[in-house]
Amino acid sequence: MTIRTHKGRGAVSSKPGRYAKTSVDNDEEFLADTAPQTVLRAMQAKKIISQNNSPDIPFDRSINPYLGCEHGCVYCYARPSHSYLDLSPGLDFETQIFYKPNAVARLIEEWEKPGYVVQPIAIGANTDPYQPAERKLKITRQLLEAFLQHRHPVQLITKGGLMTRDLDLLSALAEKNLVTVAVSVPTMNASLKRVLEPRVPAAAVRFRLMEALAKAGVPVTLLLAPVIPAINDAEIESITKRAAECGASDASWILLRLPHELKDIFRDWLAAQMPDRAAHVMSLLQAASGGKDYDNRFGRRQRGRGPYVRMIADRFSTACRRYGLRAEHQQRALDCTLFRPPGQQQMALGFD
Repeated sequence: MTIRTHKGRGAVSSKPGRYAKTSVDNDEEFLADTAPQTVLRAMQAKKIISQNNSPDIPFDRSINPYLGCEHGCVYCYARPSHSYLDLSPGLDFETQIFYKPNAVARLIEEWEKPGYVVQPIAIGANTDPYQPAERKLKITRQLLEAFLQHRHPVQLITKGGLMTRDLDLLSALAEKNLVTVAVSVPTMNASLKRVLEPRVPAAAVRFRLMEALAKAGVPVTLLLAPVIPAINDAEIESITKRAAECGASDASWILLRLPHELKDIFRDWLAAQMPDRAAHVMSLLQAASGGKDYDNRFGRRQRGRGPYVRMIADRFSTACRRYGLRAEHQQRALDCTLFRPPGQQQMALGFD
């Protein structure tokens, strides 16, 4: 497998998915003088709300308007999902982007079902709903319009500054206690960001987003994720402090996760970008995962265990106390009583 860095791309190899029947070495792509181009493809969703019963995830349903993510974060735990499309979790994940043009229609269908039970729905739990394609496609905005129209609670996760475009909707949702936003910031080091998450806006842009959200009355959480041993763990205090200054009220952290193919993708990236510390990084991760690259058990996969993890947890908790942030999984309760089922919209006309 050829390993080659491309400006603006995170993966340095194109590992085949775990369900691939044949393995093809895409050397020609990686030997090209220019980086592979992004391709957008429409995918008609059969169902839009995904369910989960994971005890370590603070929501049980989510929506992903996009599959794949052009942000290209090499650490993204969603990369292995491209294997289900018979594509590589490496380069394909950040260049072959699928979008769901019928997302709102499918959501309305779910809400129209008899016996539908209202609970907050997370958008962005897998891939970023404000990745570059959203600027043109506006699927996330259309979803937010539906959430506001029907008074349904929603939680958003992003590292994309494009969210400021939707402050009108987010502010209106916040007035009714129907929205929270988590903004992911794993580093303020510009050089590290360029290779770790190449097409993500700079940390300064994300902090300005926090300021704008807080000013608009939208509850903001700092998501310091992932924490990567010997790469960005020295920034815990500085990131937490800056987020508090920008209006964040809550904060949480997650240790780097390496499910399935991501183990090899991340190892290739370390070898290409940080060969001097690659062994040390993996040693610390393995110490936090019971000797393995990744422990996928509930209660372990998000935080790991051992002395290193205890040190990170203590530093994070101390920083949150120092800067006045509410730490960990103290979820803000959203209002689930205002929901207007689609069939009742005519009766609701003229009312706020």
